[in-house]
Amino acid sequence: MAIIITLPNLGENIKAGELTALLVKPGDLVRADSPVLELETDKAVVEVPAGRAGRVLEWLARVGERLEVGAALLSLEEAAEGESAPAAVAAEPAPVPAPAVEATPAPTPAPVLAPAPPVVATPVPATPQSPTPPPESVPAASLPADAGLPVPASPTVRRLARELGVDIRRVAGAGPGGRISREDVKSHVKELLTRSASVASGPGLPVEDLPDFSRWGAVEELPLTGVRRTTARHLASAWLLTPRVTQQDRADITELEAFRKRQQALLERQPDAPRLTMTAILIRVLAQALRQFPQVNASLDLGRERMIRKHYCHVGVAVDTERGLLVPVLRDVDQKGVLQLARELGDLSRRARERKSTPEELQGACITLTNLGGIGGTGFTPIVNHPEAAILGVARASVEPVWNETTNSFEPRLLLPLALSYDHRIVDGADGARFTRWICEALESPLLLVF
Repeated sequence: MAIIITLPNLGENIKAGELTALLVKPGDLVRADSPVLELETDKAVVEVPAGRAGRVLEWLARVGERLEVGAALLSLEEAAEGESAPAAVAAEPAPVPAPAVEATPAPTPAPVLAPAPPVVATPVPATPQSPTPPPESVPAASLPADAGLPVPASPTVRRLARELGVDIRRVAGAGPGGRISREDVKSHVKELLTRSASVASGPGLPVEDLPDFSRWGAVEELPLTGVRRTTARHLASAWLLTPRVTQQDRADITELEAFRKRQQALLERQPDAPRLTMTAILIRVLAQALRQFPQVNASLDLGRERMIRKHYCHVGVAVDTERGLLVPVLRDVDQKGVLQLARELGDLSRRARERKSTPEELQGACITLTNLGGIGGTGFTPIVNHPEAAILGVARASVEPVWNETTNSFEPRLLLPLALSYDHRIVDGADGARFTRWICEALESPLLLVF
């Protein structure tokens, strides 16, 4: 008996992902816990297990396809008595099946659960707005009942879905075996209308019609996928939702850098010692700063008119990868020394670059640190990673002449440019300046740091 394996719920806030690799091929025996595909979610690549043991009959999804929770992945035949799956699935991805030659693109192949409404601000519009139609509404003629995979629904329910402009494959059935009823279709339409009204009443993301660039020369269109698509959407939303101010300052790290180099030379004599970087030191300083200024360790909930102050300290660190910017999070930074943070930072950065970060490792930061000093530049204004209250940007340190009032002469000093962008609804300008100055003074007193 053939069983349709669908995309399971992969955890909180994960509603969809892009299929990047097939790990098995038709004819393979798999166990219930065997990974069968790789799925790239917003900022992580996860392996999806089969969920049932048996023999793979056919792939119902293709590499490059964006799948939502509940989408059909493959058909599986339960293993006959005496058959057993291999202990491990082959490491090499299975060949991608050639797409069928059709006049129109293949539709999404299976029913999926309706995703939760997006988290957007909802100010009262100046003029009443009528709800926009469901985003998936299309002419009924473009949804033939027999297109794609079979869907567990009666002809009457299918006809109702067509009349309402709903793709029956996107309706989650509550009946036995996922069977779809009229009530399921109506509930799905109600959910779509609620989502559309919520988006329509929010600020929205402005979309500009672009000219035809091919009029002036050769062009290439590249789809926004994976990390780049998520980064574009998240930063546009953060720009609209967070009224930010950027506080600039410079820290004299002459003594700190000399101290760091001495410590690194000692660490290199030890096996498996972490690399002591300025980023690891800054993470530790940020943790101490959040203790001194708890208003920076907060998030604003305008919907409930509440300020959420956090009593934990997790720091996100921006990591440059070939797929785009990822921000793994170091937990309980205030409870760890610099050497432990350096070791964890090295591990998280490596996992991010090797596409091994888990969704949990990319969530829950109280503040973000982005250090571009290794690349260069004299300063920049980072965008606050909503719903955090602040982000600290670090540029390249440079040696500059600084006047010494004691010796009445200029001295060469190593100065580190810092830029703190913060949510002005949470952090006042004076507090932002005090926070940045406190960080500078901490960096200028290296012996106060706990290594």
